[in-house]
Amino acid sequence: MALFDGIKRQLRSVIQWEAPGADVLFQQWRGNGEELKNASKLIVGPGQGCIFVYEGRVKAVINKQCMINLETDNIPFWTTVTKFMQFFESEHKAHIYFYKQTKVLDQKWGTNSPIKYDDPKYKFPVGLRAYGNYSYRISDPEGFFVNVVGSENDFHIEDFRRVMSNRLVHPLSDFLAESRYSYAEIDAKREEIAAGMDAKLQQEFHKLGFEITDFRIEGANFDEETLKRINRIADLSAEAQAAAAVGLNYAHLQQLEAMREAARNEGGGAGLGMGLGAGMGMGQSMANTMSAGFGAPQPQSGVNASSDSMQKLAQIKQMFQAELISEQEYSAKKKEILDNL
Repeated sequence: MALFDGIKRQLRSVIQWEAPGADVLFQQWRGNGEELKNASKLIVGPGQGCIFVYEGRVKAVINKQCMINLETDNIPFWTTVTKFMQFFESEHKAHIYFYKQTKVLDQKWGTNSPIKYDDPKYKFPVGLRAYGNYSYRISDPEGFFVNVVGSENDFHIEDFRRVMSNRLVHPLSDFLAESRYSYAEIDAKREEIAAGMDAKLQQEFHKLGFEITDFRIEGANFDEETLKRINRIADLSAEAQAAAAVGLNYAHLQQLEAMREAARNEGGGAGLGMGLGAGMGMGQSMANTMSAGFGAPQPQSGVNASSDSMQKLAQIKQMFQAELISEQEYSAKKKEILDNL
């Protein structure tokens, strides 16, 4: 029986891709130790394709489901194989590869490092990380084999994911720089960014022999330095809105900051008074400068001291009621104003 099996293997073989792994894109046919023979059958199953490679070059491609009798069928693929194999005794390297033609779905992607660009609205550098998913299919088997697979015997989905990740950062950086989205717009503009990225990626990856479908951005986040800048802007905006709610202007906001800083100093009430005085002077000076720029009249030097004190008392009361200053800060400033009457 063993002798008969040996003779049988010399007479024929079946070339097919049996039970390919779920994560395999390209795989060389090894034939369980058999070689290509003239009395053979080539079977290309659903969703599969076949490539004949001779000395590292693609010589023939089958891209549809079929069964070919290699001994009798007169087709371009087999004619090419026999031409190069020289009665199947060629000393040169010849291989058959199978590949998947079906779509590979729901693949994850993410940037390996932050993408750097300048925020067009706030004029500071931004470091953005993004992630999402995509699907793809091999559209040009020969181009994919030459440009991506290369000399590998097998090529897996994980191998392709690395190729994809390495080519994502540059198109995404270019698109963000061209679209000029501020950091605050990134989440709201994810669909627009994904659509713009898809157009750029199609051009890039078409050269490699495949097409991307259903490219999506699921989320984005920023590096630590960018988050610090964003949080600083958020804090300043919140303080400005709180001050505006009780009718305070820039000068009053500066006074408040000076009072808080003085309260943290070890100088106690004296430090508070000096800090507040400096804050009031700086704030009033800036307020006067801003008013002058818009044509507003400058404050007169002969303002009644009593009226000015009453106004200050009303202002600090408003700040205390709005919880912009503590009770201690309110009492200290109130005492100072009353002592000066």
